[in-house]
Amino acid sequence: MMVKRLLAVLIARNKEFVRDRAALSWNILFPVLIVAGFAFAFSGKPADLYKVGVYGDMATARKTDSNFFSTRYIQFIPVKDLPRAITKVDRHQLDLLFDVTQKRYWINETSPRGYILERVLRGSGTAAYTKQTLHGREIRYVDWLIPGVLGMNMMFSALFGIGYVIVRYRKNGVLKRLKATPLSAFEFLTAQIISRLWLIMIVTTIVYLGTDMFIDFTMFGSYLNLFMVFTLGAISMISLGLLIAARLASEELAGGLLNLISWPMMFLSGVWFSLEGAHPLVQKLALIFPLTHIIDAARAVMIDGATLLEIAPQLIVLMVMSAVFILIGSVLFRWE
Repeated sequence: MMVKRLLAVLIARNKEFVRDRAALSWNILFPVLIVAGFAFAFSGKPADLYKVGVYGDMATARKTDSNFFSTRYIQFIPVKDLPRAITKVDRHQLDLLFDVTQKRYWINETSPRGYILERVLRGSGTAAYTKQTLHGREIRYVDWLIPGVLGMNMMFSALFGIGYVIVRYRKNGVLKRLKATPLSAFEFLTAQIISRLWLIMIVTTIVYLGTDMFIDFTMFGSYLNLFMVFTLGAISMISLGLLIAARLASEELAGGLLNLISWPMMFLSGVWFSLEGAHPLVQKLALIFPLTHIIDAARAVMIDGATLLEIAPQLIVLMVMSAVFILIGSVLFRWE
């Protein structure tokens, strides 16, 4: 029976992972240590980096108010979604926000960087803008960081926990012996996906709840939506790992390919720093990685309070990526 064969492989894989105490401990401790380290390192005064959002034509703003908009050491970020940008000012993610079309600006009166920028604005002689004030809680760097850390840990666990293990099975002849059984490739791959999926979600949940007890992360959205984001993200990462391991028989080559994919993904998906204001080519390149969509959707839920409808584009992309990876991986998969 198909279900019995699938369950047999699933249980065997779960036991193999749980008995590997070193791998299990590292999957839990690694993200906890990163979150704790960054929470300690960035618990002091905010960095001297000013971010100003500009809604409207940037060239017009620099032409009409060149004194302020040509000030050095201020990062001017083009804004397309005004309500979302206002929320970022309210939560200290933007220090100042200008609406060039309506000649007004927003400032959070509890933001020290916003206060400095407003003094610079007045000193530059720009007086044509109407002031709008906000009063919101600051989003700490660790609040912004935690979705990226969880996504990164998920990425390494999925890629190396699936891709590397299957290549080892193939090299050691385990897959060759399984081929002689009634077990089909679909049943084997499905068992691998389910096994790694529930393990990743349990570890991710434990890490989040454990660190939240001490750090108290900001959460404006739904925990159910966040769980859905990480579930679809885990499936996409596992599917990518299956694709890489579909035909490889060398652990060294598999490790090299996994590192070749995981490290650029980690640095270009916004794990450690925001891609806002980055070169447009870099932002477009980041969209080819599933980790980018995982982190964007998770941060939208946690920090912006995004609904399921608002993160639907990222969820659809993750589902499409998962389907494509699984399809190609199943076609290319070989036992020997």
